Amino acid sequence: MRSADRIAEVSVEDAVRASVSYDQLRMGDGALYWLESRPDAGRGTAVTRWRSGEGKRDVSPKGFDVASGVHAYGGGSFAAAKGTLWCAGRDGLYRSRRSDDQLELIAHGSFGDLTVGDGELLAVRESGQGDELVAVSLTGAPKVRTLVSSPGFLGAPRPGQGWLAWTRWSERDMPWDACEIWVASYSPRHQVDGAVRLAGGPEESAVEPRWGPGALYFVSDRSGWWNLYRWDGHRVEAVAPIAGECAAEPWELGYASYGFLDDGRIVLVVQEGPRHRLVVIEPDGTVRPVDLPYTSIKPYLALRGTTAALIGSSPTVAPQVALVDLADADPQVQVQVLARPEHAALDRARVSTPTELRVRVASGREVLALVYPPTGAAADWRAPVIVRAHPGPTASCQLRLDWQAQFFTSRGFAVVDVDYLGSTGYGRAFRESLYGRWGLDDVGDCAAVAVHLLSTGRAVPGQVFIRGASAGGYTALHAVTQDGPFAAATAVSAIVDPDQWAQTVPRFQRAHAMRLRGGAGRVRAAAVRRPVLLIHGTADEVAVVEDVRKLADELTSLGMAPEVLLLADVGHYVASSRRAGAALEAELGHYRSVMADAAND
Repeated sequence: MRSADRIAEVSVEDAVRASVSYDQLRMGDGALYWLESRPDAGRGTAVTRWRSGEGKRDVSPKGFDVASGVHAYGGGSFAAAKGTLWCAGRDGLYRSRRSDDQLELIAHGSFGDLTVGDGELLAVRESGQGDELVAVSLTGAPKVRTLVSSPGFLGAPRPGQGWLAWTRWSERDMPWDACEIWVASYSPRHQVDGAVRLAGGPEESAVEPRWGPGALYFVSDRSGWWNLYRWDGHRVEAVAPIAGECAAEPWELGYASYGFLDDGRIVLVVQEGPRHRLVVIEPDGTVRPVDLPYTSIKPYLALRGTTAALIGSSPTVAPQVALVDLADADPQVQVQVLARPEHAALDRARVSTPTELRVRVASGREVLALVYPPTGAAADWRAPVIVRAHPGPTASCQLRLDWQAQFFTSRGFAVVDVDYLGSTGYGRAFRESLYGRWGLDDVGDCAAVAVHLLSTGRAVPGQVFIRGASAGGYTALHAVTQDGPFAAATAVSAIVDPDQWAQTVPRFQRAHAMRLRGGAGRVRAAAVRRPVLLIHGTADEVAVVEDVRKLADELTSLGMAPEVLLLADVGHYVASSRRAGAALEAELGHYRSVMADAAND
């Protein structure tokens, strides 16, 4: 498979060092802030500030992990106002102390969606009994006041002129299934009054409320797509109907998929399948595309004047923080990069870029996959294939540079990401269709893509593998409980038993577990037919390690001892942990071992 012009392999260290993550962009105090996670640094997640003329620097104390535990997945974990940095930590709400550059604990608990209002900080606080919207004065002795409480879930406290808006959903729902927008009269240091539901209900997900020019804006999927709407105090109207998702599936709080320029135009991220694009909505409703070098844009826009800050990437560009000048109507805009992973060795590396593959399955619908050929491969390449089932399962393929995928393509593998049934980016009906079919249709879609690659001569028989993380791990495990194209599976942070998972999963995700189950059921050791690698963090609170240990013990007792890598003190996100390198090495070794065994038979 190698030519004389040998492709340089991406090392484990390089793949991990390059996996810097940027999240939660926001403006404050005349500067741009974001979260920056560096897996190789071992220091957790820091708040970074960029200001024109000063450049960027970390502003959270070294050694402090800025991480909200609200709703298990966090979000909105910091805010900056009046020279003070407010942060959510694992054990409570903190604010900076200017005298010694340290953080002061304000209140214990799980906080998120920190939002600066008029003289106060608004936030969501979660407990075992439910959620509260709380307010804390920005000055003086901090005191936490409860504004709204619910036995279910709350989010997005957004203050307006004499108003407060927020989201609410019940403990029986996920926010992408049924979420409501509420509004009430409110003035700082007082209580909310006359709360009414504005949008959302059992069959509608209404999210991301935000006060804009003369109206409250929000995103609703009442049309079958998450689209932008506004309420002017009297009626709700669609802003610009688009056959695409104008919001991300709300796993975290604090998303900002749209925002407002000073001249009244609206900037919006639209997802269509695995591809994101940026558009500007003119005051007359005209939708104008913005020509950017990015195919993936995170749901964290931050706008000021006629400039938009975003986190963008593409198959050849690693995620970066950039400023986009939107002052002119010309679709060709100027982009200023503020932050990007700095790694000289990889700047010169050749990368594999994907092609879109559409495969028709038995029901007549199409499955979309992104196929990354071996790095430097000829047009008629043929290779071992790793099919990846994304987590969620409401997530989707990411059309962006993934150095961990490049780790495998630089070693002669093809990597294939599958947007199976249940993925986001194809409308509400597609997203909901996996309910009660989990472990069946997702497995079928991944298998159909693998079979297509085998039938067209791309994949090497006996060298097609499936891997998945979290919900994708469940898919991968079920894929090797039946005859099919897969020679082995890698399951990372996997869910094993939906019924058991429904009992142990954090409060936020219990409704998800209840709706998904009813398909393939528990992964039964006796049904597993192919070699399995299980990678799991011992501190995983989303999918507890005990379920994986039990499966491993059952497989061992049946004479099918799996490979197991347990990562001490690692949580649910192995790929972004300090042990990501060990997981990559184990996965590569797993595939090579299976290939060697097959060659010796």
